[in-house]
Amino acid sequence: MRNQVILITGINGEIGHGLARGLSKRSDTYVVGLDVAPLDKTLRPLCQQFIQGDILDNMLLGRLVAEYEIRTIFHLASILSTKAEYNPETGHRVNVEGTLNLLRLAVEQSQWQGRSVKFIYPSSIAVYWFPTLADKEKTGKVKEEDNCFPTTMYGCNKLYCELLGRYYANYYRQLAADQIKHTIDFRAIRFPGLISAETIPTGGTSDYGPEMLHHAAQNIPYHCFVREDSRLPFMAMPDAVKALLTLEAASNESLHRIVYNVTSFSPSALEIRDIVLNYFPDAAIDFIPHANRQQIVDTWPADVDDGAARHDWDWQPDYDQARAFSEYLVPSIKERYRDTA
Repeated sequence: MRNQVILITGINGEIGHGLARGLSKRSDTYVVGLDVAPLDKTLRPLCQQFIQGDILDNMLLGRLVAEYEIRTIFHLASILSTKAEYNPETGHRVNVEGTLNLLRLAVEQSQWQGRSVKFIYPSSIAVYWFPTLADKEKTGKVKEEDNCFPTTMYGCNKLYCELLGRYYANYYRQLAADQIKHTIDFRAIRFPGLISAETIPTGGTSDYGPEMLHHAAQNIPYHCFVREDSRLPFMAMPDAVKALLTLEAASNESLHRIVYNVTSFSPSALEIRDIVLNYFPDAAIDFIPHANRQQIVDTWPADVDDGAARHDWDWQPDYDQARAFSEYLVPSIKERYRDTA
């Protein structure tokens, strides 16, 4: 008999670490991790099975179908915004074709099981776009249906995969004579910038926030790649994990959409620097904007409206700005670099 499992793709990433830890607290959960790199040693006690491989490898995905009864897929594997912009074709191949492979796997699993497999997808504020800073400031908090005209490959990938998820959940093979009864239960979250104390930033456009902290804790000078007045929404990593787990647990009847905004606080880059300096007074942080990266940040929202998530599945962050830094980020990051600073 095949094991009933939860599959986490990209388990070595920033979200994967926290998600594996959160799922490990469930007594009845069997986690299978998938990543192109060897499993991080800190994840070994949290992951019952690990497969090193590529989500573009259809033979590997076929093995998953054969060996496991997958109840939920947390599809975290992706090429992040900055790296995808430097190599758009690779970004598209991994972010879109890889997601399409996982969606097909989920449909096949749903048919085998006779019930919908949950597909939890982390999207991004990169799907939004504002033509000018004035438009960005005038709009304020952005709702899910507003300004979805991304100008980065990553944003295009994320928006398209949201639409693919909607298609596979509601319209898959809608003209076929043998209509499929059980497709997938697709649920997506548009995350703001995520700040983690446990993993090193890996190429996100909003990573100037966590990079300031990690550099300061190591006494390494940091040249921030955006202007002082740049403002984006952010969230502490434990809240990102909480959001994924809460949405996954929500009843179908309570959900009125497939894509939800979530957020917590929206500091400017200068405000982040001031907070970092409060905890690391000797930190050397200046601002040397990278013109192209700055241009991208200027097109993303300063804040988002997460009212739908609060209404439908009782979303509420645990960490506001003050608590995120004082109780989570600073103590953990200080401990991480205690012997290297």
